[in-house]
Amino acid sequence: MKVLLGIGGSDDSIRALEQVVARTAEVGDDLTVAIVENPRSPRSREEIAERTREELDAAGVDAEIRQVEGDPGSELVDMAEREGFDEIALGGGQTSPMGKINVGSIAEFVLLNAHTSVKLVR
Repeated sequence: MKVLLGIGGSDDSIRALEQVVARTAEVGDDLTVAIVENPRSPRSREEIAERTREELDAAGVDAEIRQVEGDPGSELVDMAEREGFDEIALGGGQTSPMGKINVGSIAEFVLLNAHTSVKLVR
């Protein structure tokens, strides 16, 4: 499966990175990691790229890492369509005290606009 993982540095996206890389190591997906701009992230894009390399190296996974410019949601959706990805994976979704899932604006845009499958990692 050709998987596009979008990460912006939130704790949710780091969890998604860990889980998607572990799955890739297990089943051999074709993984591309797209680092997007997330103004609410506590991590810089350089820190995210370094963490991504460490995670990939530790799992023995060879994947392309891209720095994506522009609106994160739009760029992920466009990239997935343009390059024929089977799935977009994203971190996101924290459960509120009432049991509802709260997703961030990037994940919400991708969920509502992608023409491919979207995996939301919580």
